[in-house]
Amino acid sequence: MKRTLLIALVASLAVSCGIVKYSFTGTSIQPDVKTITIPYVEYKALRVNPSLSNDMTEALQDKFRKLTSLEQVEMDGDLELVCEITGYDVKATAVTADELPAQNRLTVSVKAEFSNRKYPEDDVSKTFSAYEDFDATLSLDAVESSLCETIIEKIVEDIFNATVAQW
Repeated sequence: MKRTLLIALVASLAVSCGIVKYSFTGTSIQPDVKTITIPYVEYKALRVNPSLSNDMTEALQDKFRKLTSLEQVEMDGDLELVCEITGYDVKATAVTADELPAQNRLTVSVKAEFSNRKYPEDDVSKTFSAYEDFDATLSLDAVESSLCETIIEKIVEDIFNATVAQW
């Protein structure tokens, strides 16, 4: 019991002294890092989805606003997250006995460049992908909105974890 109390006391002192800042959201952000810049997500995929860039930008900004205490600034933030949508593809994933598609998969890929101006060793450059399957009897137009919502949620979570949660 005393050992557990001592460990908890030392850990809380380390955090309160500013050694490392941890939060209940799982982020690991140094205390002197105060701002983040998340510019508009560029769309560079061949197949067009006119609302995806805007939806991805808003989702990223919302995630960082809700789960960190970072102030979002237009430019020159301590952290900067630059993303571009590099892939937006639909492919058949299951085929019937008649060689017709039974199921299709929508895949979205996003290249993320995360820069930490104060701690460059935390920089991340990575491509994130997520997909959702849908019945081939449905048109992409009929399911695109709900599929993209789920895919964006997955990609934003992965980007957040790889950057400030450092998982």
